[in-house]
Amino acid sequence: MNQYKLPSQEKKPEYVRNNFDGIAKAYDRFNDWNSFFLHRIWKDWVVKEAKKVVPTAKSALDLCCGTGDITYRLSIDSNLESVVGLDFSEQMLSYAFPKIDGKSHVKLLVGDAMDLKQFSEGSFDIVTMGFGLRNVSDLKLCLLEIKRVLKKGGVFVNLDVGRVRPQFLKIFADFYFFKIVPIFGYLLYGKQNEMFDYLPHSSKTYPDQETLSQILTELGFQEVRFQNFVFGNAVAHVAKKEV
Repeated sequence: MNQYKLPSQEKKPEYVRNNFDGIAKAYDRFNDWNSFFLHRIWKDWVVKEAKKVVPTAKSALDLCCGTGDITYRLSIDSNLESVVGLDFSEQMLSYAFPKIDGKSHVKLLVGDAMDLKQFSEGSFDIVTMGFGLRNVSDLKLCLLEIKRVLKKGGVFVNLDVGRVRPQFLKIFADFYFFKIVPIFGYLLYGKQNEMFDYLPHSSKTYPDQETLSQILTELGFQEVRFQNFVFGNAVAHVAKKEV
C-alpha cells in the first residue's frame, strides 16, 4: 500500500522546487507519455483562448513556466511584444531557454508565483499558468498577485488537473493517475524521486472545477468559466480582471 504523505504547506515550496529540479531533464518526455501527447493540445488551447479574450494583448506572463511550453507558444504570437516566463526551479528554466533562443522580446526569470513584486500593478494583458497552481502554498495569495499584475480587462488562463466527469469514469481515471502515471516517472528516473507520487496526490487538496471557479469569483475576477479536457482529467479556467 502506498504510504506517500504530502509535504506540509510550510515545507511545500522547497519540496516542490527541489523535486522539480530533479526531474527537469525528462519532464517534457514525462508529460508526453502520461498525457498521450494531449498536453500539447491543451496548452495550444490556453494561448489561443487568452488571445481570443484579449485580441489586442501586447504583454504576457507565464507563471510556473517550467520548461517553457506555454511561454514558447506565447512567444510565437507576433502581436505580443513582451513575454515573461517565471519559475522557481532553475533546472526547469534551463530547458526552457533553448525553446525561446533568439527571441529578444522573451525573458525567463527565476521567481515565486506568490510574490510578484518585481512587476508593478497592471503590467500584463495575459497571465497563464500550466499545472502550477496546485503547487503553491497559498492559492488565494497567488491568485491575488495574478489579479494585481493583470491590466484592467486582462485575462488569466489556468491549466491544471480537474475532477473527472462523469462520476462513473472516476475509478478508471484515479487508477491511471495514481498507479500508472507514477510508473512512467519511475521508468525515466527510478524510485529515488518522490515527485511522481506527489503529482497525483497533490490533486487531492486542489479545488475541483466548480470550487476554483467560485474562489476566482470571490476574489473579484469576472466572467469566470472553465473548459474540461478528457472528461475533466485536465481543466482550463478563464477569468478576467474588471475593466
